[in-house]
Amino acid sequence: MTINPLSARAGRPPAVAAIRRRKWRNRAAVAFFLAPSAVPLLLFTAGPMLSSLWISLHSWDLISPMRWVGLANYTHLLGDGDTRAAFLHTVYFIVGYLPLVYVGGLALALALNRRMRGRSILRSVYFLPVVTSWVMVSLTWKWILSPDGGLLNRALAAVGLPSPDWWASPTWALPSVILASAWKDLGFVMVIMLAGLQAIPQELYEAATIDGAGAWQRFRRITLPLLSPSTYFVVLISLINGFQVFDQVFVMTGGGPAGSSRPVVEEVYDLSFRYGQVGTGSALSWLLFVVIMVVTVVMTRIQRRWVTHA
Repeated sequence: MTINPLSARAGRPPAVAAIRRRKWRNRAAVAFFLAPSAVPLLLFTAGPMLSSLWISLHSWDLISPMRWVGLANYTHLLGDGDTRAAFLHTVYFIVGYLPLVYVGGLALALALNRRMRGRSILRSVYFLPVVTSWVMVSLTWKWILSPDGGLLNRALAAVGLPSPDWWASPTWALPSVILASAWKDLGFVMVIMLAGLQAIPQELYEAATIDGAGAWQRFRRITLPLLSPSTYFVVLISLINGFQVFDQVFVMTGGGPAGSSRPVVEEVYDLSFRYGQVGTGSALSWLLFVVIMVVTVVMTRIQRRWVTHA
C-alpha cells in the first residue's frame, strides 16, 4: 500500500493547528487566573522598582526636574560614612534580633507542643502580637521602656538593679528596638517550629528512648536535625526582614539619639523625604536590595550542607 505524500502533507496542518489552538487556550486560561495577582504585582511592585532604578541615576528633589548623574549617587554612597553607619546599625540589629527570636520561638514551640490544658489558647495568645500593628507594639514598648518611670525600669529599681535610659540612650536605643521586635515576632517563629515539630515521626523518639537516649540526646540527634528545614526558613525570613527594619525604629527612636539607631531603610527615608535627595535614597535602596539578594543566594547554597529532609 502506497501513501500519497500530498495527502499526508494535507492532513498535517489541521492537526498542528488544533494543537496550537489548544496551547493558546491553555495559555489564555493560565493568564486569566494569574491576572488578579500578576497585574497588581507589575503595577505596584515591578513598576516602582524599575522606576526607582531609573531615579537612582538622577539627582532629584521631588520638585525640580530630574538631572542625569549616572552612577554618581552610588559612588557617593559607597564612600559615605553615614551609609556605612546605617549598614552597621542594621547588622547590629540582626545579630541581636535573630538569636532572640529563634531561641525564644523554638522554646515556645517545644513547650506548647506538649499536651496541656489551654494549649490552643496559649498558642493564640503568643501569636496575637504577630497580627498586631507595628505602631501599636512600638508605642507599647516605648512606654514599657520609658526612662522616666517605665514599667521595666520600675521593676529593675524594685530589685535594686540600675535603670538604663533605653531608647533615650545612644547605647541602649538599638537594644530597645531589638527587644520589641523579638517580642512581636516570637509567635511567628513559634508557629513555624510547631509545624516542623508535628511533622517529626513519633516513632523516632520511641526508638531512641528504647535505645537509652535521654531528653538532650533526643533533642540534639532527632529534633534539631529534622527541624533544619523550618530553621532555614525562619533564619532566611528573619534576615530579610531584619535588613528592612524600619517601622519600630521610626516610632520608638526616630533613628536617634544622634543617629545611633538609624538603619538603612531609615537612611533611605531621611535622604528621600527629609533632605530631598530622592536619587541618592533610591540608589541606597538598590544597594540594600543587592545585599539582601547576595545573602539570600548564599543562604540558599549553604543550606544544602546542613538542612536535613525527613
